[in-house]
Amino acid sequence: MAYRPEYQTLADEELVRLFQAADAGSQRSEQDAIFTTLVERYQKRIYFSAKKMVHGDHDEADEITQETFVKAYQALKSFRSESKLYTWLYRIMMNAAIQKSRKKKVREFFGLDSVKELAEEGIEPEDRLLKLETTQLIEEAIGTLPPKQQRVFMMRFYDEMPYEDIATIIGTSVGGLKANYFHAVKKIGEYLQASGKVMTTEDSDFAEFSGGLS
Repeated sequence: MAYRPEYQTLADEELVRLFQAADAGSQRSEQDAIFTTLVERYQKRIYFSAKKMVHGDHDEADEITQETFVKAYQALKSFRSESKLYTWLYRIMMNAAIQKSRKKKVREFFGLDSVKELAEEGIEPEDRLLKLETTQLIEEAIGTLPPKQQRVFMMRFYDEMPYEDIATIIGTSVGGLKANYFHAVKKIGEYLQASGKVMTTEDSDFAEFSGGLS
């Protein structure tokens, strides 16, 4: 696609307006340049969000990312700016990931990223083992959640998306969304406690995990 540096300073709304105003025939190169700017702006965020949903698989995340922007290019003419552009792109990505996940187990789809801190210097072997075991348990716990709660949990906890944006993507009220998130957190806590391997009321690792959920 073409590239025009003058588009870099324009807001999403203006880029969308210019894209929609351009003629798909005679001004196709201009549309391409505008869309290239949007791809460069959001490609990494979409890729890493997709990667979280395919258990860190680079190839699948890359495929989902490409599919997301192909579909976005085809649909941008009809985008009505009823939500933020990134929220719209995220919804397309989520749908693509869900479509792909139908051929896989839920646990593979909602797996966690590799635990980078396990490789950090200064962490004792016993602590590494505890962190790894806790991470595996959390991953298993996420896999037991209903699909909607899984998606809400991943978007809120790992992508730190605002409730309003998640509500737009999922298609529910903010109140209903918060209830879904609360139940997801509660079920994960109960799963960890039932395992007998993580002390959910005192264990520092779980306290740090649950502290970020409120």
